[in-house]
Amino acid sequence: MDQKTAIIIGAGPAGLTAAFELLDKTNMKLIIFEQTSDIGGISKTVNYKGNRIDIGGHRFFSKSDRVMSFWLNILPMEQLGTLTDPQKTDKVMLLRQRLSRILFMRKFFDYPISLTLKTVKNLGLFRMLKIGLSYMKAQVFGIKEEKSLEDFLINRFGRELYNTFFKDYTEKVWGVSCCKIKPEWGAQRIKGLSITKAIIHAAKAIIKKDFSIGQKEVETSLISQFLYPKLGPGQLWEAVADIIKSKGGQIFLNHKAVGINYQDNKITSVKIENEQTGEQKDFTADYIFSTMAVKDLVEAMGHNVPETVRKTASGLCYRDFITVGLLAKKLKIKNDTQMKTINNIVPDNWIYIQEPDVKIGRLQIFNNWSPYMVANENNVWLGLEYFCNQGDDLWNMPDEKFKTFATGELAKIGIIDTADVLDSIVIRIEKTYPAYFGSYDNFDIIKDYINGFENLFLIGRNGMHRYNNQDHSMLTAMTAVENIVNGITTKENIWQVNSEEEYHEEKR
Repeated sequence: MDQKTAIIIGAGPAGLTAAFELLDKTNMKLIIFEQTSDIGGISKTVNYKGNRIDIGGHRFFSKSDRVMSFWLNILPMEQLGTLTDPQKTDKVMLLRQRLSRILFMRKFFDYPISLTLKTVKNLGLFRMLKIGLSYMKAQVFGIKEEKSLEDFLINRFGRELYNTFFKDYTEKVWGVSCCKIKPEWGAQRIKGLSITKAIIHAAKAIIKKDFSIGQKEVETSLISQFLYPKLGPGQLWEAVADIIKSKGGQIFLNHKAVGINYQDNKITSVKIENEQTGEQKDFTADYIFSTMAVKDLVEAMGHNVPETVRKTASGLCYRDFITVGLLAKKLKIKNDTQMKTINNIVPDNWIYIQEPDVKIGRLQIFNNWSPYMVANENNVWLGLEYFCNQGDDLWNMPDEKFKTFATGELAKIGIIDTADVLDSIVIRIEKTYPAYFGSYDNFDIIKDYINGFENLFLIGRNGMHRYNNQDHSMLTAMTAVENIVNGITTKENIWQVNSEEEYHEEKR
């Protein structure tokens, strides 16, 4: 029997997981084509003069034992005095404490918002009373049919809390009103989080401090610890790529899929363009796994695609992303918590910037993800995150001007003094967030059409146009490979990842 071939488009978590699983469970010939020059997709790590940048912040945490085992088989967890002591080896996962806070009115609030004396003091008794009454009203007279993300959030938190902590930040992230975003985004990202769960979690945390790593009893937004590769998330995916190549898999960087050829209900070949030489070549395959943006995939399939599918695909929207890596001598703000940190910097992994007078959306403090992310531990290595669209003023701003702009914003809200800035870099990432507006309402038209090609599998965040976490993207790949191995023709179980009530662990 001839050896079968699988082509995987994209070397992010989903694509690399699919390749790893195929090599483990089949004897297929495997080829990965990655459009960029990097391994890991948005889970890559950028190394700038020894300072490492995580694009967006990636916590290695999952309620899936299978995913946790996958990660720990690649990079075992740290253990002092053994071979996995981070002082002795780079090939290790660090166990990190998780802290995220909100900066609003130049004050820090817990994330998620908690009912503490500090919260009451920061907001004031009158606003707290309005929030409480609004929440009770939402629980009694909630919106029956959730038509938008605004409806979804008001139902769970009340209008006053929504207006205070959700509305402006969410619109900063997406660039559109919450009433124009579908409620599926909330179901995808917030899942079962509620005020009640946050209060119960806080009470348990006082009594019991030692959550398991998996923390299956904890809502995702409330987890207190997570694993993190010593040298950033890209380290793990680069290790996976090395294993794939050692088993005979091929990985071609700077190679873009520009054409999808098909006949009847099968993909026959993929046209690949070498981005460096411009050369194009057709590659035949028995199976194709696509993590490329659905919009681009449909365009690559040509004019024979039904008009309704092409029109829906062309109307899909994405949010793009800019990170400014900024190296500073110190922060202006001081550690106001009980958590101990190197040089007494604030202990946050990231800070949500709720302030309406700046465009920065979130601030990463890479020292707190891993102390090995910064070349000199006496410096503070920051990631200033901006959400934008290709072609807008932020996206088109020249790098040097953007560095000055971003530094000024951080100084404006009291995080740093500009005199303490040592260096900076600007990194732009396209199509980081698939959006739940535009033509998303009609996405099932695309889904049903693509599912009709028996040897084409959509996996991953952009591949499925779903705002999946890293672990969910991996699970879509694992499920797709299992379908092939077990001769399962339906693809519905792939689309069920991160939508099943069992995974959400919600009891309705």
